[in-house]
Amino acid sequence: MTLDMDDLIGSLMASLDRIDYIKAADIPNIELYMDQVTTFMESRLKNTTRNPGVDKVLTKTMINNYAKNDLLPPPDKKKYSREHMYVLLFIYYFKNILSINDIDVALKPIKERYFGEGKEDKPYSVEDIYEAIRKTAEGLTDSIKEDLLETYHTASGIFPDAEGDDEEMLTMFSFITLLVLDVYIKKLLIEKMVDGYSAKLGLSKSKDSKSDK
Repeated sequence: MTLDMDDLIGSLMASLDRIDYIKAADIPNIELYMDQVTTFMESRLKNTTRNPGVDKVLTKTMINNYAKNDLLPPPDKKKYSREHMYVLLFIYYFKNILSINDIDVALKPIKERYFGEGKEDKPYSVEDIYEAIRKTAEGLTDSIKEDLLETYHTASGIFPDAEGDDEEMLTMFSFITLLVLDVYIKKLLIEKMVDGYSAKLGLSKSKDSKSDK
């Protein structure tokens, strides 16, 4: 193996720096048709996909499926508002970790309390919620970098007697596995939180978790 681990770490750090969350000010201040929604999302989020230019960010089928499963409120005369865009962005990030049912549980109170007309008396709008979380997420990059470096150093020390190709291979495998286990444990915790939230709201697990994401 010839992979330079220092180059790998540098590349991972650079990737974190390139993560660009869509700001509320960047979302068109007009209602959009489906094609305009998918085009906008594709242009702004394609770099978050594994294979930019090949992988699709959001398709018409995906969006229709979200609406069918009540994750996304129905459009008004086939037009999607800025609020729809915020909900779609939450769905986009959630769908990589959560099932359709779990996304529904997480979003349901937000949609019911803050989405649509007649919510002007509420202390926050959907945009307020999105922007507050976006700004906080942007500020987490440095701590994520620190955690990544710490995990790498931990992985590097698991097999102290390994040398040459063995050292590189085992370090890489250990690094990947520790990161996977970190995501796995956090996913379990998220699912427990969602289950508790679902029970509190009196919701049933009736949606098809295998629906197209």
